[in-house]
Amino acid sequence: MPRYEFRCRACGDTFEVNRSMAAAGEPASCPQGHADTVKLLSAVAVTGRSGAPAPAGGGCCGGACGC
Repeated sequence: MPRYEFRCRACGDTFEVNRSMAAAGEPASCPQGHADTVKLLSAVAVTGRSGAPAPAGGGCCGGACGC
């Protein structure tokens, strides 16, 4: 289930909420009881299960065309 990060405008605390993607836009109350919160934009890091490093190279074709 996705995890969303929120910040409370009243006390400044940040907190996370696990909820379905369908409920992503719903408001979340601060753990301190405040209702004035905002959902933060988070960067997502995606890694493979094997822990192996990503292949070197780059560009649109993996570096084979020299782009």
